[in-house]
Amino acid sequence: MSLLGSFKNPFKSNDSSHFPNDLEPLWMPFSANKDFKKNPRLISKAKGMYYYTPSGEKILDGVAGLWCCNAGHNREEIVEAIKKQAEELDFAPAFNMGHPKSFELSSRLTQLAPEGFNHVFFGNSGSEAVESALKIALAYWREKGQNEKTILIGRKRGYHGTNFGGLSVGGIEKNRDQFKKFLPEVYHLSDTHNLQKNAFSKGQPIWGEELTKELEDLIIEHGSEKIAAVIIEPVAGSTGVLIPPKNYLNKIKKICTENNILLIFDEVITGFGRLGKAFASEYFNITPDLICLAKGINSGTVPMGAVLVQDEIYNAFMSKKDEKVIDLFHGYTYSAHPLACAASLATLDVYKNDNLFERASELSFYWQEAVHSLKGTRNVIDIRNLGLIGAVELEPMDGKPTRRAYNVLCEAFHDQKTLLRVTGDIIALSPPLIIAKEQIDQLIENLKITLQKTE
Repeated sequence: MSLLGSFKNPFKSNDSSHFPNDLEPLWMPFSANKDFKKNPRLISKAKGMYYYTPSGEKILDGVAGLWCCNAGHNREEIVEAIKKQAEELDFAPAFNMGHPKSFELSSRLTQLAPEGFNHVFFGNSGSEAVESALKIALAYWREKGQNEKTILIGRKRGYHGTNFGGLSVGGIEKNRDQFKKFLPEVYHLSDTHNLQKNAFSKGQPIWGEELTKELEDLIIEHGSEKIAAVIIEPVAGSTGVLIPPKNYLNKIKKICTENNILLIFDEVITGFGRLGKAFASEYFNITPDLICLAKGINSGTVPMGAVLVQDEIYNAFMSKKDEKVIDLFHGYTYSAHPLACAASLATLDVYKNDNLFERASELSFYWQEAVHSLKGTRNVIDIRNLGLIGAVELEPMDGKPTRRAYNVLCEAFHDQKTLLRVTGDIIALSPPLIIAKEQIDQLIENLKITLQKTE
């Protein structure tokens, strides 16, 4: 049955091929399905900084799709690379087989990575990158003969995807409440968000280094000989943009190194220019042991994830005497898919040729001042930023947490033609790295108008 008559349709178009006749069959992820289908927000095309509705209205993209379209939408170079690859090789098995672009891309990524990261393991998403990194960390200690090192440590409000490994080390309660079944021997550090001490900080907040003592306490309680790895987002994105306090990450790294614990950086969001560097590890001058990647790896064009692996870890798996024995019993059918690799290689060229990482760095101060200009706007209780990431936190509605930000999301799309990302009562911003100053101004003005008029 068609639902087109059951809601106000703001996307009337003569081209019916772009508008679905029935919205009901699709169960949308992380969505209020019933509300969406009453008043949908549909996009059918994209180019540069904009999405387009089926009726042709331009929607300013304030979140790079979903933190991923760093090079902007529908870049011709990337599109052509995907087309060419599809005509040449559609699929190649990843187990005991390979195709040239998977090796070429691995080499390119290791050249971009911090020193010591000379190997890459591919998956198809950020969730799979995290799952792979956790399994590599656990297997590494077994290869080293330290079988008791099985404890994993994440953080409250951390987001590491939706697989059971990522959910286990992740700490967003709403993501966990429906399932209540996780990996054993997982513990969580506190998040670093504190409105009383750090509200309206520009860049890294001052207070919070003290929270690293929790890791030291866990080591004392359980013993470093039992802890395999700590996983952290350098900037916690999906939980609402939590910026690491000064010296916090450095102290975490120091504690891990001193206690022979692996440090995993989940850079699914911060990778590929979001902070003005290739990776957040470079921005913070910290070298972890494993780095999880996805999203910006090919600007969101073809599903792909990856783990950058330090040489010492990789070499531990290569020490088997029998060279014909499988060294890691893990992988995916679509690991290093030819289309994803082609898209990624073209994307890396775009990043380099257009100096997009440098551009993000140069724009970061202008971005900071623009985002913080919203201070004093109705219902705003905090603003925070780093690189080309920003967040505006709102006072929750009485008895209806998350409702105010959700209303802002809907109003901004329909009335101001602007795409935002919300999590809880926080509006997250992460535009494509191609954004111009006048588009930053427009994005912030659109958000301000929406905030002023939304209950």
